[in-house]
Amino acid sequence: MNPLIGIGLKIISTFAFLAMSTLVKLASSNMPIGELMFFRAFFALIPLGIWLWWTDELRNAVKTTRLGGHLVRSISGSGGMYFGFASLALLPLPDATALGYLSPIVATVLASILLKEVVRPYRWAAIGIGFLGTLIMAAPHVLQPDLAKLYTAGPALGALAGLTASACNGFSSIQIRKLAQIERTGTIVFYFLMVTSLVGLSTSLFEWREPTLNEAALLICSGILGGIGQILITASYRYADASVIVSFEYSTLVWAVAIGFFVFGDIPHLAVFFGALLVIASGLYVVYRERQLNSRLQAAAISPTDVVL
Repeated sequence: MNPLIGIGLKIISTFAFLAMSTLVKLASSNMPIGELMFFRAFFALIPLGIWLWWTDELRNAVKTTRLGGHLVRSISGSGGMYFGFASLALLPLPDATALGYLSPIVATVLASILLKEVVRPYRWAAIGIGFLGTLIMAAPHVLQPDLAKLYTAGPALGALAGLTASACNGFSSIQIRKLAQIERTGTIVFYFLMVTSLVGLSTSLFEWREPTLNEAALLICSGILGGIGQILITASYRYADASVIVSFEYSTLVWAVAIGFFVFGDIPHLAVFFGALLVIASGLYVVYRERQLNSRLQAAAISPTDVVL
């Protein structure tokens, strides 16, 4: 274990994903969302294939005994990507990024319901605070004097799309947890990219727009960056505990504000900063308490279910 390497890989991965989102946003003005999905997923197979070949896992990537589980995970993940790209197209980059912080909250709630995981009182309190922060972030976009604007292609619809994407991604993460117990990481990623490529292609067949050379370059690079980000974030967990790695997820907001300002001229609403602060604080508090709990368990050599915090 080398936490510094793990943290470094995690931070680089967040930048790779944010750079991918930036390229998608640059190309999103005239492209169908399904077409954006296809390029993002299909060309991510290039770095994934290289990584699987390097780790000698290429032949085993397609072997699975849980095809149904992969389909459920991939379809929910595709939904997250679809609505996430819609949010990117309609919102400033920092706002769309901040709304994505709802995913861990959704995942925690679903883990309690579907996986019967023990969620202690402090985590429920953090979930409540995080959810409040999400509502604050969405409020400037959703609270419109004219309700008809909620159904037009604007910030309100973008905020709703972002919240839907987080819900889909939260459910998808639950499926990943279940699959990760019996399936290889490369297999999970491979089926997700293949299914998402097909979903994106099928939803854009009747509105396919041939990209310009510049748009094609942006979309191909977005796919490659997405694949690289996936590999880096997977590798980061080999060098540091998940409780250490996950806290650096929030560094994306720093990158998003900088890129949003210098590339798109976006200045996030103050409510987005305040709401994001609540979500980040609740997330970091959970990380702190989980590490504290693990230290106590290791010292006392008892089961996590025997401790109530």
